Amino acid sequence: MSDQNAEKIREAIRSGYAQIAKVGVFVGESAGPVREALAGEGGCCGGGSCCGVSTITVDELAEQIGYTPEELKAVPDGANMGLSCGNPAAIAALKPGEVVVDLGSGGGFDVFLAGPKVGAQGRAIGVDMTHEMIAKARANTSGYAKTTGLDNVEFRLGEIEALPIADGTADVVISNCVINLSPDKPRVWREVFRVLKPGGRIAVSDIALLRPLPDEARKTVESWVGCVAGASLVDDIRAMLADAGFENIELKPKPEYVAAMAGTADPLYKKLAGILGDVPVQECITSLEISATKPCCGPGCCGC
Repeated sequence: MSDQNAEKIREAIRSGYAQIAKVGVFVGESAGPVREALAGEGGCCGGGSCCGVSTITVDELAEQIGYTPEELKAVPDGANMGLSCGNPAAIAALKPGEVVVDLGSGGGFDVFLAGPKVGAQGRAIGVDMTHEMIAKARANTSGYAKTTGLDNVEFRLGEIEALPIADGTADVVISNCVINLSPDKPRVWREVFRVLKPGGRIAVSDIALLRPLPDEARKTVESWVGCVAGASLVDDIRAMLADAGFENIELKPKPEYVAAMAGTADPLYKKLAGILGDVPVQECITSLEISATKPCCGPGCCGC
């Protein structure tokens, strides 16, 4: 993919998520500018749970993919926007005093859940490329501080391919249904490796492919925003992680998210079902738990 087309895709995704931040739904007007760019290269046009009317609420979806009712009640209003496909903070088993970085933090949902787990001596940093999402998350920090008594979260504007984070900052990097959106995933994994401390770990929930999708399914800006057209095959994700330098790589398919979406009136998943015909969507697409560690710097270093 050319740099020009990659930037057009990135701008389309930014525009789609700006719409979500403002009105809670991706209504499709931003699809047009990138259709030409995506011609022949896979593409865009639907939107997962953010594309239109669905028969499942954002809280119901969150519970089906592993969030507890107590967690959903604890976050500020509007932080859960139905954009999750897993619970990376749970995968991470965060500890007091740790620094956690969330890639594509959106309205701050996982950052606000991570903050109390790392406590006053820890830090939870969200990174998002969309001004509107950053503004939404920052507006909720006062409510978070009032509820928790903590001042340990922050949100930074930036792209996950060039994180505004210093080398060796994070104990843990989490992300929820975002990395698949990047047109340069190997660069994202290299950036994650850079910002982690030696011995640091990743805990990511993302959309992945169990088998290649038909071209028709990939050429639809909504399906990029819906985390499908940009998804990689599971084996390709493993290779990218290894190439970036990670070890102890574990990839665990979690079918609950796709099963939940396929059973609703979600427009993207209805369209996919029509394209795939007799093949169930769950046999092609999955939510994937991704865990790995950055090697320690030497014997006895960083607790290894």
